[in-house]
Amino acid sequence: MPPRVTKAIAVLEWFLLTITKTILHPLCVRYPPSTRYRRHFLTELIKKHESTAAEPLDELYDTLADILNEEESTHCYKNYLLPTGECVTLSESVAVISGGTTGLVTWDAALHLAEWAIENSAVFSSRTVLELGSGIGFTGIAICKTCTPKRYIFSDCHRGVLKQLTENIRLNGFVLEPETTHHTQTEARGPEAEATNDQKPKLIVAELDWGSVREKQLLDLQPDVIIAADVVYDPEITSALVGMLQKLSALRADGKPPEVYIALTIRNPDTYHLFQAELDKVGIGWQIIPAHSNGIFLYDVQPNVTILQLFI
Repeated sequence: MPPRVTKAIAVLEWFLLTITKTILHPLCVRYPPSTRYRRHFLTELIKKHESTAAEPLDELYDTLADILNEEESTHCYKNYLLPTGECVTLSESVAVISGGTTGLVTWDAALHLAEWAIENSAVFSSRTVLELGSGIGFTGIAICKTCTPKRYIFSDCHRGVLKQLTENIRLNGFVLEPETTHHTQTEARGPEAEATNDQKPKLIVAELDWGSVREKQLLDLQPDVIIAADVVYDPEITSALVGMLQKLSALRADGKPPEVYIALTIRNPDTYHLFQAELDKVGIGWQIIPAHSNGIFLYDVQPNVTILQLFI
C-alpha cells in the first residue's frame, strides 16, 4: 500500500477514534455536555480534519448535524474521571448565575480541594466530614468515592442548590433513604451490594444557614473534619462563617476541635485579608497548605487558588 494511502487511513482512524472517545463515548452520550460546547468542539475538529485534505468522515458531519438540531438547555452534564477509574457525573447549570445563585456550577476551588483530598485521603478515612457550602456536590462526591469517610454531611442554604445537590448524589449511585431526622436532613447510602454497605459512608444533605442555624442541629453533626470550597467571596458572609466554625468547635461532645480546611480563590485581596482578620480577631489560627502535586481534573489551574488549614 503506498505511503500516502497509509497516511490518509491513519488520519481518518485518528479522527474516528477521537470522536469515539469524546462526543460519541457512551458516558458522553448518556450524560452530554452542553450543546454549545459539543457544537464548538465538533466545529473545531472538522476544521482540523478538513485542513488535512483527507477524505470526508461522515461521522463528524452526521454528529454535528444531530447536535445542531438539538434545543439549547439550561442544564448540562459534566463528567470527571477519578484515579480509581470511577466517574463523578454532575448536572450543572449552563449559566454562572442561575436562580439567583452561583451555586449551581462547579468552581475551580472545589476541584482543587478534591485533588488535595484524594492525595491526603487519610484525613477523611473513617471520619465524619461536614462540608459547608457544598453547592452541587462535586467535592463531596469525589471524597465519598475515594477517601472512605464514615459519614459525609453535605450542606448549603439555598433550596434550589440543595435540590440539585440531592439529584447529583442519586446520579452518582447513592440511594437516598427516607428521612430519619428533622426535615432539613436526608440520609443516603451507596448503591453497592448489600454485603459492602458497612464500608460505604452514610451521606446526609443538610440545610444550613450559617446566620440562623439552631444549636440542636449543630449538636447532631459532630464533625471530625470540616471543609469548604469557594465560600470566602463576600465580606457580608465572612463573620457568619467564622461564627459557625466557633459554634461547631464548642459543641463537640468529646471536646476535641475538628480539623478545618478551606479552599478559596483569591479574587479580591481585601476580602481574603478580611477573612484572615476575622479569624485573628476570634483567636482562630491558620496556615496555608502547600500546593498538592497531582493534577487529576482538567481545568484552568489558577495561581490564586489556595487551601487554608484553620485551628479552631
